[in-house]
Amino acid sequence: MRIAAILTPMSDHNLRLARQVGVTDVVATYPGTNLDELLRLRDRIASFDLKLSVIERLLPHDQLVHNRSGRDEQLDAIKNLIHNMGHAGVAVLCYNWMPADDWCRTDTDVLERGGARVTAFDIDAMTNKAEFTPTVTSAADLWHNLEAFLREVIPVAEEAGVTLALHPDDPPMSPLGGQPQIMVSSEALERAANLVKSPANGICFCQGTLSSAGEHIPTAIHRLGPYIRFVHFRNVVGTVPRFRESFQDNGQIDMFAAMQAYKEIGFDGPIRPDHVPTLDGETNENPGYETLGRLYAVGYMWGLIQAAGIR
Repeated sequence: MRIAAILTPMSDHNLRLARQVGVTDVVATYPGTNLDELLRLRDRIASFDLKLSVIERLLPHDQLVHNRSGRDEQLDAIKNLIHNMGHAGVAVLCYNWMPADDWCRTDTDVLERGGARVTAFDIDAMTNKAEFTPTVTSAADLWHNLEAFLREVIPVAEEAGVTLALHPDDPPMSPLGGQPQIMVSSEALERAANLVKSPANGICFCQGTLSSAGEHIPTAIHRLGPYIRFVHFRNVVGTVPRFRESFQDNGQIDMFAAMQAYKEIGFDGPIRPDHVPTLDGETNENPGYETLGRLYAVGYMWGLIQAAGIR
């Protein structure tokens, strides 16, 4: 098991901090399709004694999800990215099949312990957002489009030595604003991993998402163990249609039991603290992705890893 981090921004300062607290792997957002740029990013990260291991977030995929005009161009971009990742030695591509393109919250300024700020979701607040206009694609079509996507990209990933890791929909509920969602449970993730049977077709196990769906996390880890390629170590309070984020040590998930479950399934991939509180002195320009809470979470994770006897 390797502790990874997504850094916002990926400054020299944050790279140094990450290495100082024991992070070994870095997660980067979509770098585009230029191989030279990816290699420069990899080498810059390596200069801090860190390894670029995962690409996630901001992938061009909305037309693929809905099978609209522009689908083929997005498919080509992702195939090109996978080829480049193979050349650069970047092992995991984390993607999602969220019809709204990314995770959704209705509040980014809810108070947690000591006045730290976290994100939250409340369906009533979302219903009142006049700007939300859903693009309705049926659940059956979302499944069909996902299978078609996987059948085209999995062979490319196998050749490149890259593994795909599918993130669940966040919030995990269907419909969301009138639009069906399909990646809302362990059962759905397992089904997706079996649409095209391949070691390259895996999942990102996001603890916070599945807990906010009402699932027992250690049980879900054991169920999905054969498919887990990447972990988001996150905690929440509440379940859909209303929940909020928390410190990794202050939510409803038994995080030590989760860490023990990862040991029991033999997980040895990258695991990163996901959404974290914004702490005193931070601007909250990137809710869930500020730095201080991430450093705290890494220390907490190291404690759990050692307590679980993983290293």
